[in-house]
Amino acid sequence: MTRLDDRTQTPAKNRSGDALPGASAEAPRLDVETLGRVLLGRWSEARLASRALTRDPALHFVDGLSLDEHRARVTGQLHHLLEHDAVLRAFPTRLGGHDDHGGNIAAFEELVTADPSLQIKAGVQWGLFGSAVLHLGTQTHHDAFLPGIMSLDVPGAFAMTETGHGSDVASIGTTATYDPETEEFVIHTPFRAAWKDYLGNAAKDGLAATVFAQLITNGVSHGVHCFYVPIRDKNGFLPGVGGEDDGRKGGLNGIDNGRLHFDHVRIPRTNLLNRYGDVAPDGSYTSPIPSPGRRFFTMLGTLVQGRVSLDGAAVVASKLALTIAVRYGSERRQFTASDPEREEVLLDYQRHQRRLLPRLATTYAMGFAHERLLTAFDGVFSGEHATDDDRQDLETLAAALKPLSTWNALDILQEAREACGGAGFLAENRLTQLRADLDVYATFEGDNTVLLQLVAKRLLGDYSKRFRGVDARTRAGLVAGQVGQTGVDRSGLRQLAQTVTDLGSTGRSVGHVRDAESQRQLLTGRVETMVADVALRLRAAAHLSASDAARLFDANQDEVIEAARAHAELLQWEAFTDALGRIDDHGTRSVLTWLRDLFGLGLIEKHLAWYLIHGRLSTKRAVSVTDYIDDRLLPRLRPHALDLVEAFGFAPEQVRAPIATGAERARQDEAFAYVRAQHESGAAPRPEKAPHR
Repeated sequence: MTRLDDRTQTPAKNRSGDALPGASAEAPRLDVETLGRVLLGRWSEARLASRALTRDPALHFVDGLSLDEHRARVTGQLHHLLEHDAVLRAFPTRLGGHDDHGGNIAAFEELVTADPSLQIKAGVQWGLFGSAVLHLGTQTHHDAFLPGIMSLDVPGAFAMTETGHGSDVASIGTTATYDPETEEFVIHTPFRAAWKDYLGNAAKDGLAATVFAQLITNGVSHGVHCFYVPIRDKNGFLPGVGGEDDGRKGGLNGIDNGRLHFDHVRIPRTNLLNRYGDVAPDGSYTSPIPSPGRRFFTMLGTLVQGRVSLDGAAVVASKLALTIAVRYGSERRQFTASDPEREEVLLDYQRHQRRLLPRLATTYAMGFAHERLLTAFDGVFSGEHATDDDRQDLETLAAALKPLSTWNALDILQEAREACGGAGFLAENRLTQLRADLDVYATFEGDNTVLLQLVAKRLLGDYSKRFRGVDARTRAGLVAGQVGQTGVDRSGLRQLAQTVTDLGSTGRSVGHVRDAESQRQLLTGRVETMVADVALRLRAAAHLSASDAARLFDANQDEVIEAARAHAELLQWEAFTDALGRIDDHGTRSVLTWLRDLFGLGLIEKHLAWYLIHGRLSTKRAVSVTDYIDDRLLPRLRPHALDLVEAFGFAPEQVRAPIATGAERARQDEAFAYVRAQHESGAAPRPEKAPHR
């Protein structure tokens, strides 16, 4: 039986009509329409509706606006979204929403193609401010506050982050002290670092805020809770409320970010959003969750949709950037090759393929992983799969994927910009603005490094559960079996690695790692070994003081975070692999299998030093991984590069980059016609070193 990998390859055509090395008349053909439907995912209708809306120029970013003009434009665009029923899907049907949590996020993510400032400002109003009331409040709060939030009559801020505390929400300084005599909470920021900061809608538009503060009653602090606090009326800040404008930022300047501070501001007792903790008129505190730590994480977990939506928005932005760069690379020509009259298409150069195709593979992996995350999110918030374990799994998955997707998006945007040369630096081609706007995605809704640390703690916790109730001798044996001899070794792959040095063929050598199961074992084994190794180093923490245990953890923090990153990469690879099983078209599945292999082998190549140090790959096989990528996968995928980005399904109104809409091809055709006419007419000048005729 002939393997797809071993088919002969003959030239096909690229977008400019030239022969492509590496293609074949027998090679699989990618069904763009079928793939496009797969990529739209479960909530395709919501995505398509949002894409139809974002074709409207009224929603598009306009370059050159002043700070005030951009803010005013984005504020006006929120009303446009509201008029087209584009932003209320997650709210209760009884209040005019649709109770569609997954569809809401899917539609929201697509707004990034219009203007990321619009997307984030909409997210502040309905996804953060509104969701805090929806998920942390009860029906009384829903009836009192949600109609104004949904209708945009009450623009609001989500006041969690403080100047002195970003990711460490548990340590925020703002207090909410209950006064039983007046049945009011007193909201106060006791020092400058406790000011609420970087808040969308705080500088100008916000009339209220959901303020996170330490709840204190009867002299006891019950930890962080959320309060609905009016902050402005038509005349400006209300008494006791103050603030500042954050001013111009590195990106997202259509959002009026600002700071808020409170000087003993009194609000009614009933403005405590009390789903998870309540204070009676006499000041007594009750909660359905007795553990303060679990209560805190449960409250924050209800707001996980911010991380979910940023993960998806990063995927959309990456797709857009690669659409621009791959189209341009398929048309732009540079340097003469075999044809003296026509220069070489950029994407036909191996290095250009190395720049873009692995990142295209990463974007597909990110997209499939996000669909899995969005499904988990919808399951929890619809109530279909909403156990404590389901919620913890969702939080861990979001904390794992959001860092990788946002970091990858920044890398993809930068590489796409550079791959387009000077044209990529022009504002009209959007890459620089997108890069600036998405920069903050890496640190808001949870700093990426901190999120990976949370993932690692979950991995270590799950690992430790394997040893509960096990006697010392068995425990020692299990540890020995995990550290340095994990599942990847027990599968026999280590034995293969030791014998591969005797194989002279690169093709035979890489054959042991290019199949899906071997990739899975290598990627899984790396995670298991890293987690086990860190767990072994941290095993003494249980017998140390809190400060000594913290120092021990800090001494291993880099390894902890790298283990979490490896885990997130594995999740992306698994999502990609699972998606292949949902594709019926043979040609499309074959091409995507090559793309999955490029992603998987790219991860192995990126971490080759680890695999070599830990004896998982021989030197020869490590070299063969790179050779296989360069000599086999890139040439096979090159003919399909345009189809792979066309499957993203962006309309010209979403792309809006002249270099991706055929302008470059027209210039190249004009230049070619001129040179050919010169040669045919004999008018072309003779090169200096050419012989006289």
